[in-house]
Amino acid sequence: MEEKEISQAVIGRLPRYLRYLGDLKDEGVERISSQELSELMKVTASQIRQDFNNFGGFGQQGYGYNVEYLYKEISKILGLDRIHKCIIVGAGNLGQALGNYMNFERRGFHFMGMFDKNPELWGKQVRDVQVMPMEQMEEFVRTNQIEIAVLTIPKTSAVEVAERLVENGVGAIWNFAHVDLNLPEGIQVENVHLSDSLMKLSYNINRSDN
Repeated sequence: MEEKEISQAVIGRLPRYLRYLGDLKDEGVERISSQELSELMKVTASQIRQDFNNFGGFGQQGYGYNVEYLYKEISKILGLDRIHKCIIVGAGNLGQALGNYMNFERRGFHFMGMFDKNPELWGKQVRDVQVMPMEQMEEFVRTNQIEIAVLTIPKTSAVEVAERLVENGVGAIWNFAHVDLNLPEGIQVENVHLSDSLMKLSYNINRSDN
């Protein structure tokens, strides 16, 4: 059977569902209706049901959703039921902040190496990961079968570094460099422009003031 194509809008809402369900699970909530989840998340109950129906529904009429079961199923859909081997390229403030964020590891994202061209950072420990020279990156990626690379480097070097990573087997890049990456088909890229989000906030402030 041909796999159903799921819209990126639906996929984009799954992490938020997971976050709310995780909080409910921690609070000991065993079941919840789409209406109750709607009130918490400010998403319509109809939208929630439509989103979940893309993956089989998960709920029972008159019962709602089992929180723990739904949490586990969405985790599987997002690929969080397995380990993702990752590296960070760029050990500046942002790279170190990401390396120190323990919640990534709880989700299955294991940062195994960190690389930078600045000799003053070589040997620095970020949690239990040591910063290494860029010259060691390709061999490390191949040896450790790295799946995901996080780029927190200037845009001037991001394209060249991304291409080197892909050539050595990296299949997904989380890109914080201020440039959109256009890589071969099949390479997954998530471009994150922090300033875009801040400018969106500025627009909403401006609209509110007017």
